Amino acid sequence: MPSANPLSKIIVLASVLAAGFLLIILSCALFNNWLPLLVVGVFLIAPLPNAICERYANNDDFMSEGSGNSVVDFGRYITGFFVVTGLALPVALAHSRVIGVPAMIMSIAGGLLVYGTIITFTLFFSESEEF
Repeated sequence: MPSANPLSKIIVLASVLAAGFLLIILSCALFNNWLPLLVVGVFLIAPLPNAICERYANNDDFMSEGSGNSVVDFGRYITGFFVVTGLALPVALAHSRVIGVPAMIMSIAGGLLVYGTIITFTLFFSESEEF
């Protein structure tokens, strides 16, 4: 299977990211309540702990690929916390009737598109360490 052109990958990812931001902004603008915009911030900072902890993990030892790397596990835990917070925040706002259910659905869908785009971008353009 031939690999796609990196420029076409960037164009597709930018389109999906724009669709995610559009859904979140529409969930705010259509219902005249800007609280679902908090989801953007949560999903934008969600991959940061994982990236920071992987950067500072001890990868010098060839035997350390197992489950002994607690710094990477901590980064994944904090990233998971942010992802769950980004999904639960619109649900909590809708449950307390601060926002409506359609705004909640649009905000969750847009947030998942934004976070999925960030993760896909890092997977597409990360350097593989093959020996």
